[in-house]
Amino acid sequence: MTSGPPNQTLLRVTYLEQCEPALPPALYWGSERIALERLARSAYLALYRHVGAPLRWDQRLKMPAAEIDALLAGESLHLYVLRDLSGEALGFCEFDRGAFPQIELKNFGLVPQAQGRGLGPWLLATALQGEWRSNPDRIWLHTDEWDHPAARSVYERAGFRVFDERDEPADPL
Repeated sequence: MTSGPPNQTLLRVTYLEQCEPALPPALYWGSERIALERLARSAYLALYRHVGAPLRWDQRLKMPAAEIDALLAGESLHLYVLRDLSGEALGFCEFDRGAFPQIELKNFGLVPQAQGRGLGPWLLATALQGEWRSNPDRIWLHTDEWDHPAARSVYERAGFRVFDERDEPADPL
């Protein structure tokens, strides 16, 4: 991590994009399932916290309740949820479609106990396949050095390519 002005931490941010659909997801034979869902605020924030706490996610936690409710009820958010056989949420892939035909992959991750089993790449590929059905111009995201160490390689294996990298001020925690 580099430093800018005193007390200003800079974070390396990498921007990636897909401009055409990647390969469809591999067949998966486990009992887990992925579905496009609408979640209530409490369920969404619980999953967001469970996935994001180890990664310092806080953007949604800072949003007013009414703003989260509007986001979850609106048409611009697509939320793919990975669940185990008992229905417990193991992860999610969230897309912001507010600037369609550009789609931003806003949040993606698994709860810690689901990591390392190949579920993340499967969830990502399945969700991307669902988004490409609407014929966007591109799907893009940004990741940074505070993200999961495997994040960038998972995105690149899913067909994303780097289009920009820059040092940006890190939000205070």
